Amino acid sequence: MLLAVDIGNTNITIGVYDGESLFFTARTSTDADRTGDQYAVELMGIFALNKCDVCLIDGAIVSSVAPAVTNAICSAVTKVVGIVPIVVGPGIKTGLNIAINDPAELGADLLCASVAALNKYPLPNAVCDLGTASTIFVLDKDGRMIGGIIYPGIRTSLMALVNNAALLPQISYEKPKQVIGRNTIDSMRSGLILGAASLLDGMLDRIEEELGMPVTAIATGGFSPDIIRNCHREFILDENLVLEGLRLLYKKNEKPRKAKN
Repeated sequence: MLLAVDIGNTNITIGVYDGESLFFTARTSTDADRTGDQYAVELMGIFALNKCDVCLIDGAIVSSVAPAVTNAICSAVTKVVGIVPIVVGPGIKTGLNIAINDPAELGADLLCASVAALNKYPLPNAVCDLGTASTIFVLDKDGRMIGGIIYPGIRTSLMALVNNAALLPQISYEKPKQVIGRNTIDSMRSGLILGAASLLDGMLDRIEEELGMPVTAIATGGFSPDIIRNCHREFILDENLVLEGLRLLYKKNEKPRKAKN
């Protein structure tokens, strides 16, 4: 069985694969102040909660966009399953043609998502990862990762708005009853949710115009269900796209060595 861990800016997603099947997934918060031992205790609890024997894990791989947390998570994985994990980064075999100016700039999560999208979905396609940051990255008709768009996610946008406008309250991520809000909260929800959906629709229209052909739109990330249900275009929702990319990357690379006792 394979342990795959995706460290995001806000959450850490944990998945265990039995062959090609996802046995379970779990999430915990990203916290740079926590130690490897603290994460190890939580990881052991997650395995117990999902009735999964850690002795069955024979491989592990980690991707991270939060460098301050990477070492603690790798330490936790090693202590719990006795395996030093592969860490997605420079030098790893991907099978992906990265055609941006500096391939080293590509985040590990986007790399994993792109590898999964290349293997699972029709080309050209656009991977829309909607989390703390919203990103759209494009694979062209030849499967090359040619670049993309980065903009603030809806939580980031809401925090900026509330923190910089004294009279605006914190709100939930619910769809407003109508576009034209009749009160402050509904007006904010319209701008936040429908605005994000309109931005996504509009950027994908521009991508298709630039490519000269339609794209397969794939949505992933924590906020993707809230946003794409309000979009005009059709999306494939794949909430485990990054985990699937980690599984594929693990297959392309040597298994990690067993930890020393």
